[in-house]
Amino acid sequence: MAPLRRPQMVLCDLDGTLVDSVPDLTYCVDTMLERLGRGPRGEAAVRTWVGNGLERLVRRALVGALEGEPEASEFDRAYPIFLELYAEHTFERATLYPGVREGLDFLKAAGYPLGLVTNKAARFTGPLLRHLGLYEDFGIVISGDTLVACKPDPLPLLHAARHFGVDPTASLMIGDSVSDVRAARAAKFGIICTSYGYNHGLDIRDSAPDAVIDSLSELAGMLAAAR
Repeated sequence: MAPLRRPQMVLCDLDGTLVDSVPDLTYCVDTMLERLGRGPRGEAAVRTWVGNGLERLVRRALVGALEGEPEASEFDRAYPIFLELYAEHTFERATLYPGVREGLDFLKAAGYPLGLVTNKAARFTGPLLRHLGLYEDFGIVISGDTLVACKPDPLPLLHAARHFGVDPTASLMIGDSVSDVRAARAAKFGIICTSYGYNHGLDIRDSAPDAVIDSLSELAGMLAAAR
């Protein structure tokens, strides 16, 4: 792993990094499938499918695999059902991961400008953040449909760096997936990943982030030791 740089700005991913949203997503996936006359997929499967936006999640749920495409007519029927369900059940079961509140409080107290970059659509991002008391922590919130591209494209990260007037090479991304690592590398950000979260069942260490943490509460000591 590369030496960690002390950042002038920090961006956080949402699902799998700050929030465990899979229980709500599983409920919506399985209820959608039930309405289509199909059996449930279950939480274990859904945990391996999230991380690339809701449209991709629905496609994976329909085919029952990480790769593959459903029939267009089946997707066109299923996707509106899922969106309707998720609008009603965005945060009923979602919880903060242990250490998230402590980690964000440290970053704010230390004076780091904070932003959030997620592939979740804006119509779901805002309500989830507000419900969990996170919305006011961030100086900018970039959702999956805010810009013309989302992670792993570097555009959202570079947009946030411009917003705060910070050089990308002096910026840090905190995420949980290979998508976050690829976006950070392309944007020339530092990248710290959580050991938990959603990475399609793969060990995030295989993607070679700059560091891996078990809790955001570890950030205080890690950033104090950064060069």
